[in-house]
Amino acid sequence: MRTVGRLDGKVAIITGAARGQGEAEARLFAEEGARVVLGDVLDDRGTAVAAEIGAAARYVRLDVRDEASWADALAVAERDFGPVSVLVNNAGIFRVSNLVETTVDQFRELFEVNQLGAFLGMRTVVPSMERAGGGSIVNISSTSGLAGYPGTTSYTATKFALRGMTKTAAMELGPLGIRVNSIHPGGIDTEMIRPGGEVDAMGGADALDQRFATTPLRRVGQAVEIARMALFLASDESSYSTGAEFVADGGMLAGPRG
Repeated sequence: MRTVGRLDGKVAIITGAARGQGEAEARLFAEEGARVVLGDVLDDRGTAVAAEIGAAARYVRLDVRDEASWADALAVAERDFGPVSVLVNNAGIFRVSNLVETTVDQFRELFEVNQLGAFLGMRTVVPSMERAGGGSIVNISSTSGLAGYPGTTSYTATKFALRGMTKTAAMELGPLGIRVNSIHPGGIDTEMIRPGGEVDAMGGADALDQRFATTPLRRVGQAVEIARMALFLASDESSYSTGAEFVADGGMLAGPRG
């Protein structure tokens, strides 16, 4: 006999869900009873993940920069599952370049995916969440939304912006029963920190652990660890949390290792 899931009765849209943190979130949410729409532009991978999850999942091609694409994703969610009660703005891209070497095109690219995409997502789902009687929006920011790092001007700008949009949206949407929070991951073992997605030439996961050995936990984080935090924020367990920042960085921002 199936036990009650932590997300039973909830309908979620998760962006960037074909791999990495988004995939981990989609799988975990479905395990906990949610019906999930996986949005991405990696069609083959996204379709395969949704098929593996089963009847509780749908894949839609979702370019987060495009209003019409968001409208289509919402239409699929409402048609197949009902009003949306959870949105995870997970889609994001990362580029490295010093300030003086950062081009306008690169800055605009990161703005459109990381910041504009989350804005469009939040704006799109609000009426649906009102019909659902409330909801939870989880914005995936970064430790780069809390501190600066050399070589990440464009990325850091978008993640600080997402943090600020989260707080403003929480103030505006709270009276509607919609909570909005941000998660700030540190180093997580996904394609984002493996250029090209390849296994590190130094030895895979062990090499990534070495890269983050100066953090208090002495290791890289795993995508499922962010998914578990997103699950908490999507669930009613976090019913009095909104406009808040949830950090999962292995202690990276706690201070320098002694």
